[in-house]
Amino acid sequence: MNVTNINGTSDYTCKCGSWLAHWKNYSGQAPPTSCSQYLCTNKPEEGAHVQTATSNTWYIIPLCERHNAMQGKSIAVKGRVALAPANVSQTCGKQ
Repeated sequence: MNVTNINGTSDYTCKCGSWLAHWKNYSGQAPPTSCSQYLCTNKPEEGAHVQTATSNTWYIIPLCERHNAMQGKSIAVKGRVALAPANVSQTCGKQ
């Protein structure tokens, strides 16, 4: 699957403490040992805001710092990575 890393989202926050923590809380998956980018083995350090080609919905995925810096670009994602909803009014905003 390909996603686009959304540009200009660094000012958004959530109650989880970080977007990576948000992904851990709402993905339904155990924390990954590597970045979500298809061939990357770096440690996932950040939760990145992304969109799929078929949706305007924002999601969070775990990426390493290098791949999260690729804002506005398409990224091939490992098939097993869950897309956690980024809409805080539907997730941590309800806390």
